[in-house]
Amino acid sequence: MVYVENQFGRTSKLRWRAVEKDGKTILQDVYFTAPYKIMSPFEHRDGSISVMQLTASAGVMAGDVAEYDFTVESGARIEFLSQSFEKIHKMDEGKAVRKTNISVAAGAQLCYHPLPVIPFANSSFENETQVELADDTAEFEYYEIIACGRSARGERFAYDTFLSRLHIRRAGKLIFCDNTMFFPKQLPMEQIGFYEGFTHTGNFIFCSRGKDESWAGEVRELLKQDPDVEGGVTRLESSDYLVKIFGTQAQKLQDLATNISIIN
Repeated sequence: MVYVENQFGRTSKLRWRAVEKDGKTILQDVYFTAPYKIMSPFEHRDGSISVMQLTASAGVMAGDVAEYDFTVESGARIEFLSQSFEKIHKMDEGKAVRKTNISVAAGAQLCYHPLPVIPFANSSFENETQVELADDTAEFEYYEIIACGRSARGERFAYDTFLSRLHIRRAGKLIFCDNTMFFPKQLPMEQIGFYEGFTHTGNFIFCSRGKDESWAGEVRELLKQDPDVEGGVTRLESSDYLVKIFGTQAQKLQDLATNISIIN
């Protein structure tokens, strides 16, 4: 595939470090380049914060290259959000690429909750996320919701490629690896093993000592109660959990993920 020039003239970067000070989480070493910005954090009563990424562009375009670098120091607790659904626009040539590095220290917590991704027709996107957890006291939640495209406009699986690689390590040991490779022109995206007739898929990972088989049982019951979704819960060898859900509405998957995360 032929690459086109990055519309911003260079790699777009977003970096921050969260630390704990006097029982409160604050951001330090914040750095960003176009089109990214960070909104002032939302403070919560328990000392944690929510941080929203702002993007001064219509979405991801051909040639875009982005790098994220997030660090959560011991004692800090932070939720990372995105401003809106991420639109991967049509690309006459080339592709867009993003690489994310995340580090969570002992006794820290990061809830990585970006909004769903919508790959438009004839788009190509590659995403790689590397996560390093210091030990089993480093807590991490990860949401990824991928739409089939703009189905209401007849763009159901009309994109060229969507690649998303996720590696999570704890104390240097690989505990989870996911390699999503969607090539709609070559693969039966509507059939079993892929979207199975649904329009949205969600991958939700929970790395927390507070999640056990009792928690997993409650999640399974929650999924059974909703006739509009299909899903399941997998206990990893590391005792962490992966929840996968199929649905037809992004908002429904977001709401389910939120409800799952607050189950004690």
